[in-house]
Amino acid sequence: MQTAGDKLEEIFRMQKALNARIGVHPDQMTEEERITWTLNYCRALSQELAELTDSVPWKWWAKYQTFDQQNARVEVVDMIHFVVSLAQVLGLSAEDVFALYLKKNEVNFKRQDNGYATKDESDNQNVTV
Repeated sequence: MQTAGDKLEEIFRMQKALNARIGVHPDQMTEEERITWTLNYCRALSQELAELTDSVPWKWWAKYQTFDQQNARVEVVDMIHFVVSLAQVLGLSAEDVFALYLKKNEVNFKRQDNGYATKDESDNQNVTV
């Protein structure tokens, strides 16, 4: 049986193959190409988030809307495609993302424990791989 870590590794492997098929090769990018693809994936994520938002009846003035949970789920998966692609462009592996997630999760819990009353990003300085 696969563990969650194995599944994340598989997602990264599959996304790398899909990106290669469409001609995107993060391992071979120049810095300029990394910047371009970082922006491309940020824009794609923004669009997918908008599509997810449109799956939820957010227009309080409109009565015709319904919650399209099935489409919302697919939009979340679309976002994962782009998040993984973005991670790969930034040189992160599945293992790196997991390690960073653990560290950032700890930071977030500490922020909540301390009331998170002020904006202070200095605690992010230790969230590194």
